[in-house]
Amino acid sequence: MVELVTPRLKLRRARPDDLLAMHAVLSNPAAMRYWSTPPHADLAGTRAWLDDMIASDGEDFVVERDGQVIGKAGCYALPSVGYILHPDWWGQGLATEALSAALAHVFATRSVDSLVADVDPRNGASLRLLEKLGFRETHRAARTWLVGEEWCDSVYLALAREDFSPRP
Repeated sequence: MVELVTPRLKLRRARPDDLLAMHAVLSNPAAMRYWSTPPHADLAGTRAWLDDMIASDGEDFVVERDGQVIGKAGCYALPSVGYILHPDWWGQGLATEALSAALAHVFATRSVDSLVADVDPRNGASLRLLEKLGFRETHRAARTWLVGEEWCDSVYLALAREDFSPRP
């Protein structure tokens, strides 16, 4: 089983026993503010999401800090990049560290020339993180996601293999 280790984190494949920790992330309104779905209302929704993550042949990883699951990072379906951390862990560079490790693994093990991301333009922190990792904006579109009752726009970004440089 693949396990990625960084100076502060461990990234590993999801397991059924990650349910409560991932529900703490996916039910948090702040964490889910710019996600493609509303916060999970119950464990059943998170269980279905986690089952899909476990069954996926993508390169998606649960992120642990000191043995505690704090989020996920990677490619849920190649070439699409996604990541989310519980807000208690924001502002410490952990998303950058996790995503950098996941992307390095993807480029080292998969035959992909580039990766893509779709970000709500109001999510400045996510746009800065992706730019730091070498992603470049390719285009924008309006009203791409209906999240609950709110239409959200998208900024599309891409990262070519040759433009990626892992960050410590």
